[in-house]
Amino acid sequence: MHRDIKTGNYVNRDLSWVEFNRRVLQEAQDQTTPLLERLRFLGIVASNLDEFMSVRVAETKEKIKAGFTQKDFSGYTPAGLYRRLIKRTGAMVTEQYKTYRELIRLLAKKGVVLQEYIDLNATQQRAMDQYYHEIIFPVLTPMAIDQSRPFPLVHNKSVYLSVMLQKEGEQEDEPFLAIVQVPSNLPRVVPIPLRANSKKKTFILIEDLIKHHIHTLFSGYVPLAVQEFRVTRNADLSINEEEAEDLLEAIEKELRRRRRGSPVRLEVCKDFRQDALDELQEEFEIQDPVYEIDGPLDLSFLAGFVDSLEGFTHLKYSPVKPVYPPEFLPRESHFELLRRRDVLVHHPYESFEPVTDFILEASEDPKVMAIKMTLYRVNGDSRLIPALALAAESGKQVTVVVELKARFDEERNIAWARKLEKAGCHVVYGLVGLKTHAKIILVVRREQHGVRRYVHVGTGNYNESTAKVYTDVGLFTSNPIIGEDASGLFNEITGYSGPKALQAFRVAPDGMKDELFALIRREREHAQQGRKARIIAKINSLSHQDMIDELYIASQAGVQIDLIVRGVCCLRPGVEGLSENIRVISIVDRFLEHSRLFYFENAGNPDVFLSSADWMTRNLQRRIELMCPVFDPELKRMLVDILNLSLNDNVKARELMPGGNYVFVKNEKPPLRSQTEAMGIIPWKPAEWSILT
Repeated sequence: MHRDIKTGNYVNRDLSWVEFNRRVLQEAQDQTTPLLERLRFLGIVASNLDEFMSVRVAETKEKIKAGFTQKDFSGYTPAGLYRRLIKRTGAMVTEQYKTYRELIRLLAKKGVVLQEYIDLNATQQRAMDQYYHEIIFPVLTPMAIDQSRPFPLVHNKSVYLSVMLQKEGEQEDEPFLAIVQVPSNLPRVVPIPLRANSKKKTFILIEDLIKHHIHTLFSGYVPLAVQEFRVTRNADLSINEEEAEDLLEAIEKELRRRRRGSPVRLEVCKDFRQDALDELQEEFEIQDPVYEIDGPLDLSFLAGFVDSLEGFTHLKYSPVKPVYPPEFLPRESHFELLRRRDVLVHHPYESFEPVTDFILEASEDPKVMAIKMTLYRVNGDSRLIPALALAAESGKQVTVVVELKARFDEERNIAWARKLEKAGCHVVYGLVGLKTHAKIILVVRREQHGVRRYVHVGTGNYNESTAKVYTDVGLFTSNPIIGEDASGLFNEITGYSGPKALQAFRVAPDGMKDELFALIRREREHAQQGRKARIIAKINSLSHQDMIDELYIASQAGVQIDLIVRGVCCLRPGVEGLSENIRVISIVDRFLEHSRLFYFENAGNPDVFLSSADWMTRNLQRRIELMCPVFDPELKRMLVDILNLSLNDNVKARELMPGGNYVFVKNEKPPLRSQTEAMGIIPWKPAEWSILT
């Protein structure tokens, strides 16, 4: 259907991502953001860019290498897109480090100073010398490069030192190159003893200490230049699941290969020595992008540095203590409560504990017969894993669908899978060719009047750590229709059962996309008949071309469409004759906006859903995703309130312009910051600023 729509009516996915990371950078530049939080945002910008380079830019380079010249639906060839990406990311890195230098200057005024070795007094230098010799030196491995010692493996995203050396007394000889890896298992930022009577906290970067003491690694040689570099490699896994006899072993093998992925990006410090750079470029076969960095390489360390600082809470956001949902208080049995009513929980404003308590209670309840759940990304100290293991050890049927291909969490998920299997859980790795991204727990309990199913469906991962900083929504229910669909979904994932005719759920890749299209078309028909028609969707990304086209056609029929898209958005709103009735906003704030919520007006009888799925090709066609309706009228209103909060944000919301750029929302209404407002309305109450009737 999209053949008649011009390519210029779409924003390129990767260029849209660059705009998203620029919005994150704006938070680091925002003078109203607490200073240490600005540093944290700067670390997030660096982490985001690392992943983007190792996945998206790497894929584009592979297409160029393979000779792909076909344009994508936004009108870019791989080569044309690559040139624009390098230009825009290069400009972003320049801006990123300009911001870093400004923040470090401001931080010093507040009593937190990053110093260089040469600026330390004699007492401090002696302390740092001791730290180097006792802690750092034993870990270091100098690696010379010559005819008998070929270029060693340079690990992905690790900081290294390039060392140009000359033998003592042989100044006319060609210099030698050696490299030294900066240890990643030692603190990147080292505290320095205070000067006498000083209230400041001072620190030094570990690479600065190593550079000053580099001579201890190369006796008989004179260091001519010691400079930092860093390589980013292609980090995508390539697994033929149909031919893999054991998926877990196949992924472990592929993870080892990832360390040797082809180089995508080379970063070097400012004024890097040319002969050393030539040798690195030849070894890594990289001509561009080579980023010359005016500051420390890899600013992702800033998030950990901010967390480690004590005594500077006034430079951070005020702590937020999530509220334990009042529906569960006093902490009665989940099962007794859910037999009476459904419960909706909004994280991080409301605690994740009810989810953990749900599993803990189920693991200990003698009436519970079975527990089934999906795990995509789990935190390192999760209480869910021991609870599931306990349930299995006590004789319950415990089935866990562990997604081994959760990018960059593969190793952790493999460890959890082995632990669960050892405890007697049935561990399943999903369906061939599909990632299991749905978030669902099913508890089967034997009760007086027969078996009853209890279900939790969420928009985010079962991860207690991210639940404190991601906005997500979870639904607890014992609705028999949802319970029956949950059983059918797990049977399809774990067994040979084919797609079941579901009553409430819509599951990708089999039916969710078609259902969403049908709902959009229904709104279009309502608009054409003069009935109330409106769509609101809160998602992380929108890049599915057919989905965009359906929204364009609905807009042209008069449907009012509001999209709250945190990250990538390939749709162009506000284009005359195409999308005048579509508005797109993005909110980047203290918490990561992560919930997926859908509202369809339906002529005054609205349908409201929560989902695990973004509106991207991978979510709708290559993953097992779940969309669940909310039946309870009160809970529907709560979800509408959440959507209204975002739509009324005029502090942290940016609006997407037809040209693909974003501008801060400005209007005459009183300032409303949706995340701050949400903290003050738990439990949820009717909102005076609601824009829905």
